[in-house]
Amino acid sequence: MEVKTMAEFQSEGIQPELLFWVGCAGSFDSRAQKISKKLVEVLNMAKISFAILGQEESCTGDPARRAGNEFVFQMLALQNIETLNAYAVKKIVTTCPHCFNTLKNEYPALGGNYEVIHHSQLLKSLLDEGRIKVEGDVFKGKKITYHDSCYLGRANDIYEAPRSVLEHLDNEIVEMHRSRANGLCCGAGGGQMFKEDEPGNKRINIERVDEAANTGADIIAVNCPFCLTMMNDGVKEKDKNIMVYDISELILQK
Repeated sequence: MEVKTMAEFQSEGIQPELLFWVGCAGSFDSRAQKISKKLVEVLNMAKISFAILGQEESCTGDPARRAGNEFVFQMLALQNIETLNAYAVKKIVTTCPHCFNTLKNEYPALGGNYEVIHHSQLLKSLLDEGRIKVEGDVFKGKKITYHDSCYLGRANDIYEAPRSVLEHLDNEIVEMHRSRANGLCCGAGGGQMFKEDEPGNKRINIERVDEAANTGADIIAVNCPFCLTMMNDGVKEKDKNIMVYDISELILQK
């Protein structure tokens, strides 16, 4: 897919415009891998010079810090910062809001200062500038509802960029009754992705899927691999006839 590592660029004496931070989900989860590949398609289509770290990339440490293990977080973060600074990285794009939030807001305190953007922001810019366009009509006529992820929305106040991306589609967009700053967590944040739910009457992802289904939507659009997993699990458990896609998959429908 024409993806080079920073090490390969460095050996050629070239500095790429952008580093794509793939993240743990984007690297190892089979569903999230499709989103990583989709972003690569977008970057190639827009003729953006980019690289990945490859095996030099480690977890940002977000789950460790959220779960209370500050030592592991700082160990991972310092290792990543050393690698990023060695390559003189200036600008980073992520598909994961958890990686986005950690790299953008928590790495500077440890010496890692970078311009960090989420792929929804990049997609909006590229669409607005005409550098990419919507391809395919697989989802034509489908009604879409958008789920705000916590780390992109409430943590970083980014609500309009993903919606602006969806506005480029020829689809009806409907909002859940809890959206934007009042949106409901999918249930994966704060380290919850890696542990069992607390006892309760209803799993939080089931509640969120019910809210999405109540809009009459055919598609739930998300911007986070954690949300993608949780919403997919909720759809399967409720046996709902709803599809869950990352916003990048709705732009390049192939």
